[in-house]
Amino acid sequence: MAWTNWERFAGEEFSDIIYEKKWHKVLLGGIARITINRPHKLNAFTDKTMEEMFHAFYDASHDKSLGAVILTGAGDKAFCVGGDMVWEQKGLREQFYWRFPPNQLILMCRKPVIAMVRGYCIGAGNHLAYMSDLTIAAENAIFGQNGPRVGSPADGYIPAYLTRVVGAKKAREIWLLCRKYKAQDALEMGLVNAVVPLDKLEEEVDKWCEELLSLSPGCVEILKASFDADMDHMTGAYGKQSRLLYPDWFDMAECQEGSAAFLEKRKPNFWGKRLEADDKE
Repeated sequence: MAWTNWERFAGEEFSDIIYEKKWHKVLLGGIARITINRPHKLNAFTDKTMEEMFHAFYDASHDKSLGAVILTGAGDKAFCVGGDMVWEQKGLREQFYWRFPPNQLILMCRKPVIAMVRGYCIGAGNHLAYMSDLTIAAENAIFGQNGPRVGSPADGYIPAYLTRVVGAKKAREIWLLCRKYKAQDALEMGLVNAVVPLDKLEEEVDKWCEELLSLSPGCVEILKASFDADMDHMTGAYGKQSRLLYPDWFDMAECQEGSAAFLEKRKPNFWGKRLEADDKE
């Protein structure tokens, strides 16, 4: 075996994530793996998950023995399906924009981040995957956005960056229509770098990591920072449109209807709520 076994990080106790490291026996450099460990929720995250991810990404970014970070989800059913709707309905979804938003963790990381995707990759899970430096998917992966379907918008650079990945027309289709895309469709549109059988996914990701470790780690870090500078520019140039257009969005009936309908497993009545609110004004 070219790799050592995965070792759990001993610095902190995590419950929502699993944080591990391993090293290449020949090339000597190592890699980290951050696994969102909430399979009972299809790896949907809460503020606790994001805080734990922050600590793991911070450590991996500053560990000079590491050359790459793998981001994945526990189990074969889902990479991540975004924010936990039960948590969001408690009025906490604004925390996605506060403190440690997951997308920002990828930008903050000095090491290339590889999204290893199995199963559903939806909502914030999808933009975590497409904002990663590289994305390797299993054949069972399903990609898509969900915001307008549940009244939970993402704005600023998050949707805008997708135009860099798949082009403006396809990006708008993905975000505005909430369609789902199979792994092969994602490959053809440039949403992922490679698609492999589910039982070969970890082996394939190890190969990509091995390629990265065979190169100058300092040079790779500089290149990642250069690519990320494009997104750094976008984070400043693109404001929070939900706050500009609807400053009270998360308290509005239309927004509340989306999460309520999702949890009650029914179709949302967005237009009814919108027109009802207009009549009250």
